[in-house]
Amino acid sequence: MIVTKFMIIVVLSTTFLIGNAVADNTILVQSTTSTKNSGLYDHILPLVKQDTGVTVNIVAVGTGAAIKNAMNCDGDVLLVHSRKREDQFVASGYSKKRYDVMYNDFIIVGPNDDPAGIAKMNDAVSALKKIAATKSKFASRGDDSGTHGKERSLWKHTGVNQDASSGSWYLETGSGMGATLNTAVGTEAYTLSDRSSWEVHANKSDFKIMVQGDKRLFNPYGVMLIDPVRCPSVNSNGGKAFIDWLISKKGQKAIARFKVAGKQMFFPNAQ
Repeated sequence: MIVTKFMIIVVLSTTFLIGNAVADNTILVQSTTSTKNSGLYDHILPLVKQDTGVTVNIVAVGTGAAIKNAMNCDGDVLLVHSRKREDQFVASGYSKKRYDVMYNDFIIVGPNDDPAGIAKMNDAVSALKKIAATKSKFASRGDDSGTHGKERSLWKHTGVNQDASSGSWYLETGSGMGATLNTAVGTEAYTLSDRSSWEVHANKSDFKIMVQGDKRLFNPYGVMLIDPVRCPSVNSNGGKAFIDWLISKKGQKAIARFKVAGKQMFFPNAQ
């Protein structure tokens, strides 16, 4: 079931019987699965509520779906990780400005026996070339997410037409990161993952990080207030309060403090 901003406001208004007073202090953020599934929002949203009085509801989908939802005026804030599409979102008039929030990185994970021989490489493009040359299985999200977009951009640099091998060694799941990691583990396939999703994933089996450290695997996250002129239903005050908190010193420190198994998941980079 897809939860919309309208549905949330109606439920809150019906439950508390105070209508706009609740709506004015509630926002809907269209965001990515990686931020939500990592546990980041469980860590920071109580602090946002405490400091600003704003209740933040999250819709966690792939970046492509999040941007589409935002363009349909379903939400107040957009927080995703696909810089090119974020800039297009602003240029198309759906937001006045994009703000840097944080970053982490992408990694390529794979089975311990490493059929393509890419272990400990730090060149993602060369690693993908070896995967294709050996016809080793590769699981793609295939869902227009930020991770899928990054993967496709890397394949483009290889000169390999991986789509021509769809259904053989190139496996398109059309699913989120967790499901794609499960497919990779189940079929002994390599896959590209954001680091936070990998760290919280329980079903790792004998899989390991094979490729990391390539500057092309940089994974920045940006946040934007959906333009209230384009979308009159936007809660500008609530959305701005949330964004201001994220990019404040307090918000940036809270993001930096979020760890999984003792490892920092996101690195603040607000300007």
